[in-house]
Amino acid sequence: MQDILINWAPQETRVAVVENGAVQELHVERTLERGLVGNIYAGRVARVLPGMQSAFIDIGLERAAFLHVADVHTNGANGRDGTAPPTPIERLVFEGQTLTVQVIKDPIGTKGARLSTQISIAGRLLVFLPQDDHIGISQKIGSPELREQLRARMAVLVGKPEEGGGGGFILRTNAEEASDEELADDIAYLRKTWGAIRERSFKSPAGTLLHQDLSLTERVLRDLAHDDTQAIRIDSKMQYDALKAFGDLFTPTSVSKLEHYKGERPVFDLYNIDEEITRALARRVDLKSGGYLIIDQTEALTTVDVNTGGYVGARNFDDTIFKTNLEAAGAIARQLRLRNLGGIIIVDFIDMSRDDHQNSVLAEFRKQLSRDRTKITVSGFTQLGLVEMTRKRTRESLAHMLCEPCPTCEGKGQVKTPRSVCYDILREILREARQFNPKEFRIIAAPSVVEMLLDEESQHLAGLSDFIGKPISLQAEATGSPEAYDIVLM
Repeated sequence: MQDILINWAPQETRVAVVENGAVQELHVERTLERGLVGNIYAGRVARVLPGMQSAFIDIGLERAAFLHVADVHTNGANGRDGTAPPTPIERLVFEGQTLTVQVIKDPIGTKGARLSTQISIAGRLLVFLPQDDHIGISQKIGSPELREQLRARMAVLVGKPEEGGGGGFILRTNAEEASDEELADDIAYLRKTWGAIRERSFKSPAGTLLHQDLSLTERVLRDLAHDDTQAIRIDSKMQYDALKAFGDLFTPTSVSKLEHYKGERPVFDLYNIDEEITRALARRVDLKSGGYLIIDQTEALTTVDVNTGGYVGARNFDDTIFKTNLEAAGAIARQLRLRNLGGIIIVDFIDMSRDDHQNSVLAEFRKQLSRDRTKITVSGFTQLGLVEMTRKRTRESLAHMLCEPCPTCEGKGQVKTPRSVCYDILREILREARQFNPKEFRIIAAPSVVEMLLDEESQHLAGLSDFIGKPISLQAEATGSPEAYDIVLM
């Protein structure tokens, strides 16, 4: 069973999805840093780049957004069916042109937002594609007979373009058991929303926000709640009332699970969520068996290394490795959701000599990953024994949202030893003694560096002073970084 906890404050909303007492997902939305995915803008083409088959679009943000030719909607297939080459971007857009565009990826790192001119608007049961005319069905609705029934019902409800109908729709998973009345209500709401967006687009200058996606609390009811959700607890009466009004209109099945949490302790204390957030920012993740994971996130990819640690519980070494890898498969799948890790992910399970063990671990890993709502592709084991996978990245990871590079190590994750800093200082004094002729050199450095110069490196310091013929004095100062030092010419 699933519980959803919502901790609301004017500056930040935090949502935790808890299953069987364990946190599975964390979502954070800050008022000043609200995500842009789903937002629709009036954009202006700033530059067309034929060599990259893309264009930079000004949508009023700090950085220009990026539009690739594959995301430009055309009436034809634009060569995607393989029967004809795609139309070059320079023939589809031109500098200064005004376009209605939608954000499909938030700005991440140094990259601007990624855009599409193929507009989609999500409702409770349906996704509306105003520029298309086909009806799609969620892949998670598996029965072919049910898919055909839903498609036939939708064709009647959508109507013909000449009768004021038309437009494309995709049925979401929660539309599987929806009534015709519920589907019709969603169709009407989505068409009305699109009509308002179009009307605004005709009147608005480039850089105008035409439509904003739902807030995190509203998306909880639309996207996160489902049949297995037991309760949705929110700790703000004002937001509870607003969410209840929203739910009565758009998600009546979920609104009955909404509860205003009135407890004296903060709602996140119920399941130690703050401790879980702290653990989700650490490199090391301990497994119950005594094994552990090391998770390293870089610009290019994320690596996950599995280690047995202190686990020696199985009868032989092969079984120990197998059981650790099986436990790690579930833990890794949970950590990917919890930390919202995306892009290329490399998993280094402990090497297994038996093929049946490899197959079982891979099957368990795929089973655990199948619970993820985000699109995932998993390859088998490579020749080096690594599992390569990708997880669609649409927003910043938890670590990138909550943390910044350490000012001391500047993101390297390590600093020079005091001895290395000592030798840097000795080389620098020798360099300056050849250029300048002061009465004395004074070293100002971190206490650990000064202590080493007075103790273990005192012989080298005295030798240098003798060589350059100048006295060298020391001054300990608590600098911001153990690597920082200054040499003052007296």
